[in-house]
Amino acid sequence: MSKDYTVTIGLEIHAELKTQTKMFCGCRNNQGEIRPNINVCPVCMAHPGTLPVINKEAVKCVLKVGKALGGNLADFTEFDRKNYFYPDIPKGYQISQYKYPLVTGGVLNNIAITRIHLEEDSARSQHNDKIHSLIDFNRGGLPLMELVTEPVITNAKEAVSFAKEFQLVLRYLGVSDANMEKGQMRVEANISVSKNDTLGTKVEIKNLNSFRSVEGAIEYERNRQIARVKGGKKVVQETRGWDENKNQTFSQRTKENSDDYRYFPDPDLPKLKLSAIKEFDDEYLEKEIPTMPWERRIQYKKLYNIKDEDIDLFVQTPKLAKFFEDITLALDNNIELITLATNYLASDFVALLRENGWEKNKITSEYFAGIVKLTYESKISSRVAKDLIITTFKNGQISNNPQKDAEAKGLLQKSDEKELITIVEVIKTENPTVVEDYCKGKISALQFLVGQGMKKTQGSANPQVLKQLFEKLLNK
Repeated sequence: MSKDYTVTIGLEIHAELKTQTKMFCGCRNNQGEIRPNINVCPVCMAHPGTLPVINKEAVKCVLKVGKALGGNLADFTEFDRKNYFYPDIPKGYQISQYKYPLVTGGVLNNIAITRIHLEEDSARSQHNDKIHSLIDFNRGGLPLMELVTEPVITNAKEAVSFAKEFQLVLRYLGVSDANMEKGQMRVEANISVSKNDTLGTKVEIKNLNSFRSVEGAIEYERNRQIARVKGGKKVVQETRGWDENKNQTFSQRTKENSDDYRYFPDPDLPKLKLSAIKEFDDEYLEKEIPTMPWERRIQYKKLYNIKDEDIDLFVQTPKLAKFFEDITLALDNNIELITLATNYLASDFVALLRENGWEKNKITSEYFAGIVKLTYESKISSRVAKDLIITTFKNGQISNNPQKDAEAKGLLQKSDEKELITIVEVIKTENPTVVEDYCKGKISALQFLVGQGMKKTQGSANPQVLKQLFEKLLNK
């Protein structure tokens, strides 16, 4: 049975960094450019006689990631030439790092990290038909960070969990948007199976561009390798791709070893002593590390005791987490108010975000907190609160005072019995059958009558007062 086999997985994750320019030239780093070969120059096109210059901001981005993950930041580092011929690498080699990466060690999701290094991205190949291929060099030379884990992951779900958390790290630090659909983050998985503690033959699956693909490819490859071993066949060390339509891996080429790439230090780039550069100082970097996702999860549970699913929802989006934290401050960290605010955030506000995006939001955290306070104090109904959130999100705030705005619109909750009794009597007259049902003991009829009262007052009546008035009037 497959449970008798040990599966060993290591991940290599590439992420395009969000710098202004490319890794070794001054070309614009515009990952959204759709016109081919616009952001190119003699350096990234490998014209003879051109010389690369290191992008300092890209180096800093990698160091920040290493710092956040508890890795060891290098003092000495250098760039190497990784030699191979492929049309999307015009130099005939890729500038990468081999022996002296920027970061070694570190941990994320209890998964040990081997190294994090910096390199340049390749151009983008487009295979229009079976005969012709086109190459867009806009992506060629973009700063590309690569993280390599230790081979300690044991299943597909664990691998996906790690990749998702790393994506969050990149976004929290602001070093990459890490959008997998746009190719800004790509995952490669190294997988082997064995019946004992000895590692099996490693197979690498390249360029997985969604979490679904990561999970599917690992599961398929695990089962494929186990079937080969069971059948007395050897697993071949190779590079495989993932066919999303067939949900299976396919062979691409036999796997190269590091010797095949003939790594050697790039003679055109200086070796770096990072401690001599002020921006790379440990204390300087520390100031740029925000509260990280795992820290936020602990804080939210400890300080506000909100539901785990709500915590995960907020943590997944740094902007939403910041919005939530600003609301808690505006509510003076009152737990009851924060619980109420969380309900509106997790349902109504998040639904608006998904439909419209952050750029359409016109409601401030202070105004949102004000709506929550009005609801808690029974000055407006929950229905009115939801409507205020929706209209303010889309159309903007009339003022900075939600109570003043609700009053101007006649939305403040009515609790005056003298004012509401007239409405109650009208509803009684208009619904004789429902009134008769209630008098015969059908309790649900009362809820209908209260609902009619809320409808007539456009949600501004206090439902508890309405209920009491109906009970008093109908039980005479």
